[in-house]
Amino acid sequence: MTYASLIKTLGISIDSAQLELALSHSSFAYENGKKPDNERLEFLGDSVLGFVVTGHIYLANPTLDEGSLSRIRNAAVSAKTLAIAAVNIGLGEYLLLGKGELASGGKDKPNILADSLEALIGAAYISSGLEAAKTIIDKFVIPLIDSADELLETSEPRTVLLELLKSTNRGDAVFEVTHEGPDHDRTFFAAVVVDSETIASGTGRSRKAAEAEAAIAALKALRG
Repeated sequence: MTYASLIKTLGISIDSAQLELALSHSSFAYENGKKPDNERLEFLGDSVLGFVVTGHIYLANPTLDEGSLSRIRNAAVSAKTLAIAAVNIGLGEYLLLGKGELASGGKDKPNILADSLEALIGAAYISSGLEAAKTIIDKFVIPLIDSADELLETSEPRTVLLELLKSTNRGDAVFEVTHEGPDHDRTFFAAVVVDSETIASGTGRSRKAAEAEAAIAALKALRG
């Protein structure tokens, strides 16, 4: 596979061996003679990402206190945000996955995409230094965090919903959750009830995912 189009999208140069390593998921490495995988680069990229994002948030929000800055940073480096950035890059098409992960849609799994993006940042750092890694972050991650309110709503919808209800003197949100299907293949349904009124609902493959979707829908409903 050629990575020329990926390099063009990123706008930087990355050593070909480091790039292939960054794209090598553990499932692929295991199925190919237990070759090295991208987890060490992911570890490095996570630290580089945190450093760059923290600096940006600090400078861009001079009036926010430590707690608010921490919330924004945590949202910015969350798997959900990084997966969106990875999709914008088209990273899934370049991932090296094992047959099982490939068959189960691994190219579109948020956690795999997020981890691979961190590994890619690590590879850029190793190959060409901090500026190269920062180029990826500035181009694909920073634009997603420039609107702190939207970022928090996406990553912490339950918390933002509870804060909104409190600020408008409404009652607390109660999440009523049901599910169907066998243990290994359940679908969860969450309803948000405020002041005895169901205002939104959501579904997901886990209780947490269903509640998050319902909270996002509730925020949209309350804000008209």
